[in-house]
Amino acid sequence: MGLGVWLLEVVAPVFEAIAPALPGETFPFLFTLNIFQRSVLAALVVTVVAGFLGSFLLIRNLALIGDGLAHVSFGGVALGIVLAASSPLWYALLFSVIASVLIYELQERELVTGDTAIAVFLTGMLAFGLVILRVFGGGITADIEGYLWGSLLLIDETSLDTIVTICLCSMLILWLMRSGLLATAIDPIAARVQGVPVRRIGLMFSVITAAVVVSMVQIVGALLVTALLVTPAATAQLIGRSFRSCLIWTQVFGLTSLTLGLYYSSELGTGTGSMIALVAAILFGAVGIVQTVRKSVVQKTQNLN
Repeated sequence: MGLGVWLLEVVAPVFEAIAPALPGETFPFLFTLNIFQRSVLAALVVTVVAGFLGSFLLIRNLALIGDGLAHVSFGGVALGIVLAASSPLWYALLFSVIASVLIYELQERELVTGDTAIAVFLTGMLAFGLVILRVFGGGITADIEGYLWGSLLLIDETSLDTIVTICLCSMLILWLMRSGLLATAIDPIAARVQGVPVRRIGLMFSVITAAVVVSMVQIVGALLVTALLVTPAATAQLIGRSFRSCLIWTQVFGLTSLTLGLYYSSELGTGTGSMIALVAAILFGAVGIVQTVRKSVVQKTQNLN
């Protein structure tokens, strides 16, 4: 029994206990099904870790790398499916880690800019996946669409163990590295002078980013990873007054997007990944409008005084 299955046995009674109190017609019933409990647990773990990672990505100006690595991971998933692998996620992890390290090295050595490297890998590996699926794998099937747009039905016990293990290990490492990550993001030159291992921190952060992105693919899909990785963190930055407060607000917006996305997707029969992404975008827009109006009112009040 893996870590994910063990954790599921712990939280499953909680899901069943709260099911009668949940709103909707379909949503409460789903919480009594083992497959949905498995999917919700994976989604919760991924959302918490993605919010923490996304906050660091924004302060390091790497918002697009999650989207790029998600497309790269699709190439690995496609290869795993063509080779009839028991878990295509391991191929996705290998592809994403290699691409993430290469992107970091290309940027660090100033051969190309970070955005350029991301764009090259994004389009190249997505195209690779689509081509080999068309030539060797029978084209875009329902399972493939699940990896593109997200499908909670893809999460079996093996995938749950993989996702939970990746996320918990990544969260632990990020927490231990948090001071170094902040120092290298604010002033990498000063950090290097002070003896901070900037290169090792950068490489480790790249590997962790790749691993977390792969764990997200089955939840929101390769094309919608940014919805949980960047959008909640960007929303939090609109109202957060410090990095710590941004971390807290990121979790609030991320978990709210997940909960409402799961609810509306189950009640309206839409895709989970697309609904989560839509809710996250709506929250960003709503918070942005409120903050703009508030600042405008405050500015007018100050001008009158």
